[in-house]
Amino acid sequence: MSDKTDTDLDPVLMTVMANRLDGIVREMTNTLLRAARSAVISSARDFSCCIVTGDDELLAPAEGLPVHIFGCHIQTANMRKYHEGDIRRGDAYLDNDPYGGNTHPADHTYMVPVFWEGEHLFTSVAKCHMADIGNSIPSSYFVLARDVYHEGALVFPGVRIQRDFKNIEDIMRMCRARIRVPDQWYGDYLAGLGSARVAERRLEEFCAKYGAATIKKFTRDWFDYSERRMIDNIRRLPKANLVNKGQSDPLEGILPEGLELTVKIEIDPDEAMIHVDLSDNPPCVDVGLNTSLGSATSAVVGAVFNALDNDLPRNAGSFRRLRFTYAEESVVAAPKFPHSCSVATTNVCERLVNITQSAFAQLGDGHGLSEGGTGLGVGMAVISGKDHRRNDAPFVNRMMLSTNGGPSSPVADGWVNYAIPVIAGLMYRDSVEVDELKHPLRVDSLEIVQDSAGAGRRRGAPAQQIELTPTGNDVMAVISCDGQHAQPRGVVGGLPGTSGSTWRVSGNGDLEKLNNVVQVVMKKGEGLRGRDSAGGGYGDPLDREPERVLKDVLESWESRSKAEDIYGVVLTGEIDDDSLDIDMAGTKKRRTKLRKERASA
Repeated sequence: MSDKTDTDLDPVLMTVMANRLDGIVREMTNTLLRAARSAVISSARDFSCCIVTGDDELLAPAEGLPVHIFGCHIQTANMRKYHEGDIRRGDAYLDNDPYGGNTHPADHTYMVPVFWEGEHLFTSVAKCHMADIGNSIPSSYFVLARDVYHEGALVFPGVRIQRDFKNIEDIMRMCRARIRVPDQWYGDYLAGLGSARVAERRLEEFCAKYGAATIKKFTRDWFDYSERRMIDNIRRLPKANLVNKGQSDPLEGILPEGLELTVKIEIDPDEAMIHVDLSDNPPCVDVGLNTSLGSATSAVVGAVFNALDNDLPRNAGSFRRLRFTYAEESVVAAPKFPHSCSVATTNVCERLVNITQSAFAQLGDGHGLSEGGTGLGVGMAVISGKDHRRNDAPFVNRMMLSTNGGPSSPVADGWVNYAIPVIAGLMYRDSVEVDELKHPLRVDSLEIVQDSAGAGRRRGAPAQQIELTPTGNDVMAVISCDGQHAQPRGVVGGLPGTSGSTWRVSGNGDLEKLNNVVQVVMKKGEGLRGRDSAGGGYGDPLDREPERVLKDVLESWESRSKAEDIYGVVLTGEIDDDSLDIDMAGTKKRRTKLRKERASA
């Protein structure tokens, strides 16, 4: 970290410039959201935008998804390495190589170098999860892929896609020849590229206003300020060595015990450093669960920030205070070609977020978070088929209709709109009506599951359940779910949330329990029912304010019996006639009894 000098930028001007860059990223985001064709981007917002410096340091991520953002600087560095001496204004590049810094092949990353007075000052980055990428199955997720060849995705390692602002048509033809929904892909391509080009124009205006010298001074000072904020946060933590483990779901016949994952965290407040050791993890596996360097690091970095001040800048300056150790060949952050990284942003990464953020709870009450619900269940399946309403036109899309329950913190209940740990509430839920218009499906029900949330002084968010059925031709659903075995754990005395489940619903209403990872064909009259998992609790449930418990019962998130048996809150009256209320004397007596019973157990 450089010391403050008389040449440092005025703090007010630095703040204005930092917010201007965030504003540019938000304009990129709005462009993508409005211009994309596939529902996974235009409705679910499964994309992220950011600005990286010309020398490959993350500068401005705004509201980018944590799992997308923290490896973008590796991709821009590869872009420069692959095209050294031949990058110029008017270029654009596509990268989705999981071995070269990208998250997984489904995330197409569009990079536009931004020049001012002949100097490469920035790279604008738009990363989009595409509905189809040429996989051997109609899904951009393929858990059971034995290797990259079985996975089948088109991979672009820092490939130039535009020169002089014009498409390189060879690349366009390659994509159209292999992607099942070429017009949809091309619409999403234009949206992602347009997003990066919008940033290019705004950044050129930014440069014209402030000049290269002031911008370089701003970048240096902004990173130094961010590092100082990070130092202050770490120095307020106790010195500690934390170890936490978790278990991924088993894969029938392949990984019968799942994968045991380990995160080791050394907090050194004297040096103001956090060292994360990810080296004690299994070697690569012959399925799509291997996590790329970008995905695994992003997951852990995001979880570390979850445990710190919520207004810390997320950029290269604050990252200076994080150090990582990796294995040479591992399912966590160190995949070796040709092992598949198809679901590198979800299954194992979700566990890494949970393990990391809950490890901080070992520091005591007031630190860390519980575990959030995990898994891309039925409501987040990739669906495909032929739409009988549109002359049997093919369709492929990833839905975002349901969401797992979020984790609780020392001060807040879990979010219902959490989705999965690597998203942490930053994506949008699809509109049921829009999805029914776009795809030949009917959503029969979508509801909160009562009594599913992990109880605690602060409660995890409840699970949700969805049921859907096709309205015409057969529809394939690819479900890549983790989170249907181990329950999301509570911390500091909090209780676990419930795990998820998937069922096939027959024409006569019979239920068949399915595996957590499955490809299933739904016929008209049949359907799928999926229950997502719920967030774990934080702190002793008997310390939860009775007024909060009453509200949970009134909202039907918790039952009256759970209020009394778990939270020790005795209620009088009835919900139906608005007379439900707290019996304070009965509650005090009930909680005293429960504390004694638990102490003697």
